[in-house]
Amino acid sequence: MSDAPHLFVVGASHHTTPLELREKLALGDAKMAAFQQTLSTLPGLREFTVLNTCNRVEIYGVAEAADTVARVQDSFCGLQAIAPADFAGIRHAATGLGAVRHAITVAAGLDSQMLGETEILGQLKDAYAAAQSRRTVGPVLNRVFQKTFQHAKHVRTHTAITEGNISVANVAVELALKIFGDLASTRVLLLGAGEIGEKTAKAFQSRGARDLTVASRTFERALPVATALGAAALPWDQVESRLADFAIVVASTSAPGSIINRAQVAAAMQRRPADPLFFIDLALPRDIDPAAAELENVFLYNLDDLAQIAAENRAARAAEVGRAQAIIADKAAALWKKIAPQVPGDSPAPSSAPRHSGDLGASAPSG
Repeated sequence: MSDAPHLFVVGASHHTTPLELREKLALGDAKMAAFQQTLSTLPGLREFTVLNTCNRVEIYGVAEAADTVARVQDSFCGLQAIAPADFAGIRHAATGLGAVRHAITVAAGLDSQMLGETEILGQLKDAYAAAQSRRTVGPVLNRVFQKTFQHAKHVRTHTAITEGNISVANVAVELALKIFGDLASTRVLLLGAGEIGEKTAKAFQSRGARDLTVASRTFERALPVATALGAAALPWDQVESRLADFAIVVASTSAPGSIINRAQVAAAMQRRPADPLFFIDLALPRDIDPAAAELENVFLYNLDDLAQIAAENRAARAAEVGRAQAIIADKAAALWKKIAPQVPGDSPAPSSAPRHSGDLGASAPSG
């Protein structure tokens, strides 16, 4: 890399990072605010956007030189107390055309655990909107993201990449159907009143579930969601005592750690020893203590488990991947041709895919 502006993306995702490590990488609200503040004052970083989801943490930016990107990584590792060498072993990175192509690939759902899932586009739009409100994006990233959203929509419209049960919510419900059969008389408890929980609740209702209860750490958040769903609202302090009343528990809170431990599940199972208790943990960090799965008649599935199940449905869309990648390659090349003059530091023909370790041309951050 020369000492001239570079468009870059650097981060880590489900491709190289297991769930246990993604929990450590994920940025909670307080850490996200702190990280964005640090990046805002980082010398040489002209623009940036941070994408933080259950499956990836990525920083898109425009840096004045390679050592600027190293400082971005150094700041992230310091904040998350991760050894730089450990992060270097799992990270992906790309510059120039490769960064543009990666952004479109992510937005189109081709880089997701569940091929073709649609939630990631909304998450990327939210990340960009947050960057706009903080005024951390400028002419380069504005152009990149606005065109990325258009091209991702084009890919979804002109291929069958989104066909099948590819959302977390749909896969979770299909799994519940296999275990319980008819859901009409099955009681479902939703822990968390966010978008993922609400989508999962609607998916359960679409498959016949009628008895839904919503609980949130803040009752004022649970009540409107429950009302909109025609469900009951449960105060958070009653969750533990009522756990045995439900056959299915869907957890998707933003708590910093487990909210249901093994002992609590064991106590619930004493009241329903012959009836299975099915947990779907959609949270990161995880809401349900993994040790609960050791108990008899307890079934626990997390995000990686659901992604593995979804992979079975991938064959129906596999033929569409090549078509989608061809569209992305053309769109990315056209967009990069227009942006390249603004970031002359990037080589004319960089790699079209994210790379690992030191491929940005800078050594792994130290300290």
